[in-house]
Amino acid sequence: MAKELSEVELLTELEPVVGDYVNRHLAIAKTWNPHDYVPWDEGRNYAALGGTDWSEEQSELSEVAKVAMVVNLLTEDNLPSYHRYISENFSHDGAWSTWIGRWTAEENRHSIAMRDYLVVTRGVDPVELEKARMAHVARGVHAPEDFSGVLIQSAYVTLQEVATRVSHRQTGRVCNDPIADRMLRRIAQDENLHAVFYRDLTGSAFDLAPDQTMDAINRVIQDFDMPGRGMPNWRRNGVLMVKHGIYDLRQHLDEVVMPVLRTWKVFERTDLSARGDQIRNELGQFVEKLEQDVVRFEERRAHLLARQAAKADRDAKAAAGSRN
Repeated sequence: MAKELSEVELLTELEPVVGDYVNRHLAIAKTWNPHDYVPWDEGRNYAALGGTDWSEEQSELSEVAKVAMVVNLLTEDNLPSYHRYISENFSHDGAWSTWIGRWTAEENRHSIAMRDYLVVTRGVDPVELEKARMAHVARGVHAPEDFSGVLIQSAYVTLQEVATRVSHRQTGRVCNDPIADRMLRRIAQDENLHAVFYRDLTGSAFDLAPDQTMDAINRVIQDFDMPGRGMPNWRRNGVLMVKHGIYDLRQHLDEVVMPVLRTWKVFERTDLSARGDQIRNELGQFVEKLEQDVVRFEERRAHLLARQAAKADRDAKAAAGSRN
């Protein structure tokens, strides 16, 4: 069995490829300005400046669009915690530091654009939004104690960036507003480039330390949780987003987990030891179970939606009958 590399050795050996990936990112990333994605002419003062405070009828977003926008925004708001975790598990020097700074600056644009859009268009109650932001950011992110190290962080953020990209794109589609859709597509493009960086970094780690990287990937996929967990109304909002296909188990499997596993050639690698192969088998069994869970989930959701549609039809008929 190959000797396990220490965190210092992993960081040192990976720094040259981090430098290459930073240069590649800087060459292809497009600069954009959050203010270009906000319809400022729709804005008007709130009561503190002599205007009118928010009320429900001012919002043109559906309930699911409001929930998805708030969940995505609060997720982006927690950037200070994400920056701290990545800084603690990467390096403060060289190419590592350059990437952390660049990634943080780019991510910060997302919450700026989304909040300005929601406040200007009065899409959601800005007072409740600020209360939720304060609670969520004050709480921060709490990863499991053993979820540390460059390999764990790189694998986790790969999946998280892809998942966030999916959530932003789906949210844009349900907003029924071309401006919101354009803004969220722009944000999703950032997330995609970030996912590519972390995905390729993890791939390089696989070549450097296959068993250790296999272990990290297995742990991340089996214990994966979206970074927004713990925010106010998380359970209720999450159920609504799942129900309406903003981010559900099928998307998690087909658009997040399987694409990155294929890119890393996890089930094709021949450089694993017996221990690494055993871990890969565990991951394979988990993925098979996840596929079965997806089928059951879709059956339950279809049944629930059919029941709700039938109830709505009965209620409509009853209302029509009472009018007659």
